[in-house]
Amino acid sequence: MPQLNPSPWFMILIFSWLVFLAFLPTKIMSHTYPNKLTPETKEASSNNPWTWPW
Repeated sequence: MPQLNPSPWFMILIFSWLVFLAFLPTKIMSHTYPNKLTPETKEASSNNPWTWPW
């Protein structure tokens, strides 16, 4: 059965992981967004504790 011969499939596995781990993260991390995200309000939020009714 040719499926049990690991020689061609092992190299395909190694090269595909090489692409996933070496080339794709650099392309994803170099992506820039056209619009910069800015917060809607500049004032700090208040962190008051909630008084539970029970």
